[in-house]
Parts: sequence; structure tokens; C-alpha cells
Amino acid sequence: MTREEGVPMLPGAMPGRLPEGARPPADFDPVAVAKTLLRVRRSGTLATIDRNTGHPFASLVNVAADIDGSPVILTSRLSTHTANLEADARASVLLAETGKGDPLAHPRLTVLGTFSAVERGGTDDARVRRRFLARHPKAEFYAGFGDFAFWRMTVASAHLNGGFARAADLAAADVLTDLSGADELIAAEAGAVAHMNADHADAILLYATKLLGEDEGPWRISGLDPDGADLTAGDRTARLAFKDRVTSNGALRQALVALSKEAREKN
Repeated sequence: MTREEGVPMLPGAMPGRLPEGARPPADFDPVAVAKTLLRVRRSGTLATIDRNTGHPFASLVNVAADIDGSPVILTSRLSTHTANLEADARASVLLAETGKGDPLAHPRLTVLGTFSAVERGGTDDARVRRRFLARHPKAEFYAGFGDFAFWRMTVASAHLNGGFARAADLAAADVLTDLSGADELIAAEAGAVAHMNADHADAILLYATKLLGEDEGPWRISGLDPDGADLTAGDRTARLAFKDRVTSNGALRQALVALSKEAREKN
């Protein structure tokens, strides 16, 4: 059978519809925009496959990013979208930037993949729980309820629409963070986040205001990964990219010190 006869394409091979030979604007970096959206959006539209009719079923969910950027959601077994995922794990999440003017002028990213429940008390549970609650602290009230569970997406592909003439079809490897060789950083992440928030709040504030142009606020680091740091201040979020990929504790410290020095030297 051919794709035209209804057979889905392999993961990572989302077909493009741009005219042959079309080139994006010179100032458009789709990978950078997509990675930022994946890291900074706090909520998104989850589209599951309705278990009764087969139609797309859209719902609003809170979203966080695992250490590689994979979307993580927290859902109740009582919800329709959880029942849909239990029947068919395929889904997509739309992450859209909001602002003034035409909503379609702002970038948005659709991430496609399959969701699997994170085993409570399993290998990934503590990390996923910590990262999600750092982004959504009020969820701690119900995250421990017996009917709630974290679900993590295994990304297959993504589509970015950054506005007129700014579209791109992306593979999972384009939008996710490469974790190869980063075992030391992954093991140290929780301690490094706690240390920075407890002892270097002044540096985090400088990262946000001087390097990222954000307004002042109670900025904290919610997560670290080889590509950068996720920052939060209440409902606000920001992404601080490292200049070079970081995979060890020592390299992380050097990167954060260098960024702090750069921030302090800015007027």
C-alpha cells in the first residue's frame, strides 16, 4: 500500500507542503524557535484519538519538558483524554506563543508522538515529577492522588509555523536535546538546580534580565540540560541557552559562571 492509500509515514518523516526549492527567510531559525517553544510553554492543546468515534479530541493540558525536551503532562484517569491515551497512545500537542495582534502571527509548534505513563516510583518518576512541579508548583496539591499519573511523549516528528512564510517540518532529533555522553550532568541536575536557587539567586536574576531581556521577578531555575537552563518566575518562563553543549558537572559550572560574568558586564 502507498501513503495515498492511507498508510502513515514512518516516524520522523512528516511530509512537507512547501513549494519545491522554497527557502525560509534568512532570519528564521526553525530549530531554535521550535526548541524554545518546547521548553518555555506551560500549557498546550493535547489532541488524542477519541476511543468511541475515532475523531480527534482536543483538550487543554499543563505541559513541562523532560530533560531532553520531551513533553510531559499530568492527567487523571477520570479524564477523557487519559482514557483515549490508554486505548491509543498516539497524540499531538500544540504549543503556541501568545501576544498582541493576530494570533496566527505568533509561532506555534505541533509535536507528534506517543504517550506512555511514567511508572510511579520507577526510574524516571522522581526526575519527571520534580521538573513538572518546578514548572507547575500548584499541581503538587493533586499530583500525589492515586488517580493521577505523569505521561511522557516519545516524539516522532514536529511541525513549526512561525508566521507567514515561516514553516518547517522537523524530525524528533531536530527538536529534542541530545543526551548522549551526559550521564554525569543528568545525575547532578537536581542538586545543581537546588544549589543555584538557594545560593545564586542574584546570578539567575541577571541571566533573566540582562541576558534574556525579561522583567525583574523571583526568577528560579526549573531545569538544566546539555543545551541550557529553563527559568521560571511565577507564570513567566524563559530559556537560557548555553554557548556550548554541556555534559559534565565541571562544564556546567564553567558555563554558568561565564554567563554570570557576561550578564554583570552588561549595562
